[in-house]
Amino acid sequence: MNLSELKEMKILALAKLARELSIEAPGALRKQELIFHILQAQKGDTPIHAEGVLEVLPDGFGFLRSPDFSFMPGPDDIYVSPSQIRRFNLRTGDMIKGQIRQPKDSERYFALLKVDSINFQEPVEGKQLLLFDNLTALYPGRAIKLEHNAQDMSTRIINLLNPIGFGQRCLIVSPPRAGKT
Repeated sequence: MNLSELKEMKILALAKLARELSIEAPGALRKQELIFHILQAQKGDTPIHAEGVLEVLPDGFGFLRSPDFSFMPGPDDIYVSPSQIRRFNLRTGDMIKGQIRQPKDSERYFALLKVDSINFQEPVEGKQLLLFDNLTALYPGRAIKLEHNAQDMSTRIINLLNPIGFGQRCLIVSPPRAGKT
């Protein structure tokens, strides 16, 4: 079972699934609570998979945050232990996919059991990724020639004053409905 599939389901489909799992009063629960109860009612041998963006806290542990809630802390976050963070060299912002387990008696969050992928790569390959700050910047090497008509001076002026290259980012500012796209 995949946690993201449950989050995409409509509330009526979740309520039907909850009734099949004999959860009491599924109509009285909010969607997050209903998903939490469905996952808790699953049998122990059914693996649950989830994914999220890792936020490592100063204490050494971290949480997988969901884009559904703008990566803000919430009750459906997934706990990541400090040992996994050290073993796989995980950093804040890494996209983690893996198998999770249900919270035990004193725990409030689901916990990550096994890491399946780091930034859409195998865990061994994801472990060897370089820090973004250490990567070499590649600057545009080929210019885009804007002037195509000798009579049009505006594109000639842009080429002379502000040349644009392939791979370069730029911001186009213009009034609404002026045909920027």
